[in-house]
Amino acid sequence: VQLQASGGGLVQAGGSLRLSCVVTGSNVRMNVMGWYRQAPGKQRDMVAVATNTGRTQYTDSVKGRCTISRDNGKNTIDLVMNNLNDEDTAVYYCHAQTLGGTYWGEGTLVTVSS
Repeated sequence: VQLQASGGGLVQAGGSLRLSCVVTGSNVRMNVMGWYRQAPGKQRDMVAVATNTGRTQYTDSVKGRCTISRDNGKNTIDLVMNNLNDEDTAVYYCHAQTLGGTYWGEGTLVTVSS
């Protein structure tokens, strides 16, 4: 199972960004897919996740600014982030979980400039 993320980069404060991730190498439906992030010197934390039944969960700091969406047929998970601020600067990791295991992408860097 491989997770390939894209969409990171440099964005100005107040701007928007879309992160995309595609899961390949498995025909098993992922129970949970989502995005985590790790800022410099901090632990990796959940940003947003979506279950295969459509339930979503967001960390408090991104509620109202971010939208997560998944396509079960394509095994993709996207995260749209709006009104970015410097606290959103981090490496973002795509995550997928099945009954058999947990999988991570390599990470994509998002840098917000003020």
